[in-house]
Amino acid sequence: MTALRMSSATMSIHFTGISAGPAHVVKTASAGRGTLSYWKKLMKSKICDLFGIEFPLFAFSHCRDVVVEVSKAGGFGVLGAVGHTPESLEVELDWIDAHIDGRPYGVDLLVPTSLAGQQDILTVEEIQARIPPEHKRHVEQLLASHGIDTEDLWDIDLADYYGDSLREEAASRVMETAFQHPIKMIINALGVPPPYMLEQAAAHGIPVGALTGSKEHALKHADAGVDVLIVSGTEAGGHCGEISTLVLVPEVLETLKTAGFDLPVLAAGGIVTGRQMAACMTMGAAGAWTGSVWLTTVESEVTASIREKMIQAGSSQTVRSRSRSGKYTRQLRSGWTDAWVSEDAPEPLPMPLQGLVTERALAKIDKLSESGHAGAKDLATYLVGQGVGLMNSATSARQVVYDFMEDFIEAMERACDIMKD
Repeated sequence: MTALRMSSATMSIHFTGISAGPAHVVKTASAGRGTLSYWKKLMKSKICDLFGIEFPLFAFSHCRDVVVEVSKAGGFGVLGAVGHTPESLEVELDWIDAHIDGRPYGVDLLVPTSLAGQQDILTVEEIQARIPPEHKRHVEQLLASHGIDTEDLWDIDLADYYGDSLREEAASRVMETAFQHPIKMIINALGVPPPYMLEQAAAHGIPVGALTGSKEHALKHADAGVDVLIVSGTEAGGHCGEISTLVLVPEVLETLKTAGFDLPVLAAGGIVTGRQMAACMTMGAAGAWTGSVWLTTVESEVTASIREKMIQAGSSQTVRSRSRSGKYTRQLRSGWTDAWVSEDAPEPLPMPLQGLVTERALAKIDKLSESGHAGAKDLATYLVGQGVGLMNSATSARQVVYDFMEDFIEAMERACDIMKD
């Protein structure tokens, strides 16, 4: 909970995590604004009441430890569940339920709209047959030129990668697994949530969130019945559009207002500090959706070599590339991304075919780079946003939440001082 210590001149705010732990001191704030109700109001928005959280910081992560730590610190952890089978997702959510002390959390799934409902059209083998040999050859030559063995690149069970996310029946089973746990929101990561997703969520009384990178897509989400919009600017890691967060958030808010929709909007894209979060909320966002900032935490799923690469990277060392999934994703620039824009590189395939070409190779690169393999370290990349230039150290996920709170309050105080002057 939140505790206050005040003197006549200054006030320090101490945040203690929901499950205890050392108090985090938020820097002093000006006297005269020192009531408990003032600070609670400053740090909360309507979306906090909707989800039962203290601070509107939403943390997307593939790491269950990050999800738990963020929620226990007062934010809202979201497990990235792309690629999970019902069985593997059950294991992850069971662990979260056992460790999160009843705090709210959500699950993020990906159902490619273009393939949803086509369960009787394409088999995994038919999808594999659509991969041109020149794409396989390009990957093999790239790895070989960096001293990486290519013998087992294609010795994979493709169903393990995509079988439970491309088809309506399979995706429904994954979602039903999620709904059997006390999740507070389910999010579709790409495209308008299909009707069966919205229907199942409504039946379980769970709000549906969706990511958008344009005002046009935002309206499609709103028309479909989405409850929360995550408005993601081009600065974001992973799938992203071309419009900056600073432009996109107010544009979407104005578009929704004109169309008569009153939906909470979470700002996303390059947000790795509380001051950025505060700026977005002064534009009208209800909170911040974050992802990249959790990658350099000690709990993160990334390898130590990738974490160090991110810590050393500047904001200009990310690129939008179709080389990983077939859709534009922002990731660390490396020998891998450069190779896919070379003159002799084939055009990346559409999603999900490009992923079938690249994921095994990238997994091999990650494993070898962790062992110090020089060629693999040159090729190693990871989905991360432009905010990586501000991610300069490895710390705990809970500490990141507290740092956001401190930075947020300092930014809001500056805004108050500007108005006072």
